[in-house]
Amino acid sequence: MGKTYRLIFFLFTCALLLGTARAEARDSFPRPVGAVNDFAGVIPAEYRRQMEGLAAEVLAKTGTAMVVVTVKGLGGEEINDYVNRLYAAWGVGRKGEDKGVLIFLALRERKIRIETGYGVEGVLPDGLVGEIRDRHMIPYLRRGEYGPGLLQGMAAMAAVVAGEAGVTLSGEGATKASQAAKEGRRQVGFSLWTVFLVVVVIVLLFGGRSGRDLLPWLIIFGPGRGGGYGGGGFGGFGGGFGGFGGGLSGGGGAGGDF
Repeated sequence: MGKTYRLIFFLFTCALLLGTARAEARDSFPRPVGAVNDFAGVIPAEYRRQMEGLAAEVLAKTGTAMVVVTVKGLGGEEINDYVNRLYAAWGVGRKGEDKGVLIFLALRERKIRIETGYGVEGVLPDGLVGEIRDRHMIPYLRRGEYGPGLLQGMAAMAAVVAGEAGVTLSGEGATKASQAAKEGRRQVGFSLWTVFLVVVVIVLLFGGRSGRDLLPWLIIFGPGRGGGYGGGGFGGFGGGFGGFGGGLSGGGGAGGDF
């Protein structure tokens, strides 16, 4: 019996060590080189420069770290789990504030994942992140235009973050953010006016005299009196970017195929 117990203990120890070795190998992520980590080599230099400038400005003015990562493949791993562990390993955003956004693209699998930190989940809820992905990124990514697609998505989220913080982005990459914000305002405005006109027609047709008396007030307080997109307006580790400070993610965000 003694030999049997020793054999069981030996096998258990070997299995434990093997499992630990596999976990360490799985979590041996590359070190970040900055805000833009193009390990797949698909982002043209001009777009990379604009994204790096935009990320630096957003970090300086809002404290939110925006990081882009591309890889050639996932090696059979599930993307959501991989990106969540990568986020934790790199510590995107400052510790305790957890204001970070990780935009991740897997080329071979044709998948994208946008992971948000705890500190920005209220500003960038999952639904909005998914909308930005579908509207600003997927059309470019499907055509193989990875630089424009990643920049557009980053810029759209930067516009939301900057608007919430009440700051103005003025760098070169901020032009894309401004365009994204204007597009969002136009689309939101169109939707509000559509609803408003439907209400006016219903009031005129079925409201009788009281409805007609109410019409001037509807016009006064109708759309066009404000509103906006995303709240209005607009070191060392990682190549000196400074956006890696131990931030945490709760797994929020959005992902999908392209």
